[in-house]
Amino acid sequence: MAGLMKKRVRLTFPQNLIKEPVIFIMAQQFNVVPNIRRARVTETAGEMLLELEGTQEDIEKGVQWLRDKGIDIELVEDSIIE
Repeated sequence: MAGLMKKRVRLTFPQNLIKEPVIFIMAQQFNVVPNIRRARVTETAGEMLLELEGTQEDIEKGVQWLRDKGIDIELVEDSIIE
């Protein structure tokens, strides 16, 4: 489909969101397809390397929604795959 892109991001979850389905909710609300590339979760912290596929606008809205939830998001170098 035209206009779709992929972007890789590293997420760091605060303890209160570790057990919440925030990736699932973001995917549904913003029409973004997540692909978990790597994840590490403990009782106190969560980290995830995530590949997001969708339109640039949908990805940006989804990423902002995650940030607003309190998740730290870092763009991974060379992360845009067209």
